[in-house]
Amino acid sequence: MQQKIADDFDRKILRELQSDARITNNELAERIGLSPSPCLRRVRRLEETGMIRGYTALVDPAAFGWGMVAIATIRLSRQNEDEIVMFEEAIRGWDEVLECHLVTGSRDYVLKVVTGNLEQYERFIKEKIARLKCVASIETSFVMNTIKERRL
Repeated sequence: MQQKIADDFDRKILRELQSDARITNNELAERIGLSPSPCLRRVRRLEETGMIRGYTALVDPAAFGWGMVAIATIRLSRQNEDEIVMFEEAIRGWDEVLECHLVTGSRDYVLKVVTGNLEQYERFIKEKIARLKCVASIETSFVMNTIKERRL
C-alpha cells in the first residue's frame, strides 16, 4: 500500500526538494522549521518509502538539439496483450519519447515527443511509430508554447 504524506513537515520537505534537490540538509531544516537531525530522518524515510523516487537534473531540451515538442496520441489496432507489450517495449527504447501514458477514451496512449525539427519528427513517425504493426492511427499536436511545466 502506498504511504501517504505524514504531516505538514513532510509536505514542506517535498516542496523544497522539488524546488531545489541540491539543498543542504541544514538549509532544508531551517526553511521548514525543524532541526537538522529530525529533518534528515524524515528525508530518509520519504526516500525509503518511495515517496521520493529519486533525484534528477532538469535539462534544457535545446542542449540536446530538441527544439520541437509534440503530443502524439496513438490508437492500437487491437488492445490485446501482445500488441500492448510490443508497443510499450518499443516506446521504452526511444529517446525522443519523454513521456508515455496509457489513457482512456478514443485513443490508447498519449506521448510527449521531442525532436529537433519537423523533418526529424516526420522521420521518427515513419521509421519508428508507423513501423509497429500494432499501431492503427497516430494524431499529433505540436506545442507552440509551454505555459506551465511542473513535476510532482
